[in-house]
Amino acid sequence: MLNTLENLFNLARKRKESPKENSYTNKLLGDKSLSRAKILEEINELIEAVEKDTNKIHEAADVFYHLIMYLEANNIKIEDVMSELDNRKK
Repeated sequence: MLNTLENLFNLARKRKESPKENSYTNKLLGDKSLSRAKILEEINELIEAVEKDTNKIHEAADVFYHLIMYLEANNIKIEDVMSELDNRKK
């Protein structure tokens, strides 16, 4: 399960280092406005799907993907996010 998330982070980092032509991932990584708009759109779609009890899994997957791309586009390292979460343990 966590391998899938790790693979997405690795993909994002790989595409930042070696962009692939016509890649949607590269479009998100290279355009912070697009990345921001997509994460907001996907979160709203997830909320709507949960409220209507439709497509919840699909929309949640979209949120994870777009959040990962948003973080990477803005140079927010998942390692730092995980460290912050660890620091919040009580």
